[in-house]
Amino acid sequence: MKLSSKGRYGLKAMCEIAAHYGEGSLSLPQIAASTGLSEKYLEQLLTALRKEGLVGAARGASGGYFLTAPPSEITVGSVLRCLENGLEIVDCINGDCCNKNGCCTHVVWEKLYKAINECLDSMTLDELTEV
Repeated sequence: MKLSSKGRYGLKAMCEIAAHYGEGSLSLPQIAASTGLSEKYLEQLLTALRKEGLVGAARGASGGYFLTAPPSEITVGSVLRCLENGLEIVDCINGDCCNKNGCCTHVVWEKLYKAINECLDSMTLDELTEV
């Protein structure tokens, strides 16, 4: 499994916002400058994260993006699932398999999917910003 740039860069942006949790919102230019990402790409990522309810946006001169929950309550898994369309490693995980019961490899993909998600859900933004 390989994560796309959406997942990697979106998580990086979320870590930056988490590092400033409680200080107010961060503007798009501030996030772009600290992460080295383009404002246009960041805006796409933050729009998806906002639709999922992980970040909020404030308008105006002192507006920007902020976490909707404390960093200790937002898991890496929730961020990546939002940006990576669920993290299914193979199509049959989401039920699109016509031979699930007769497939000798399905158990492998199921166990791997479960292990990946458990690992990602065990880590929070708070932990990542402490590093």
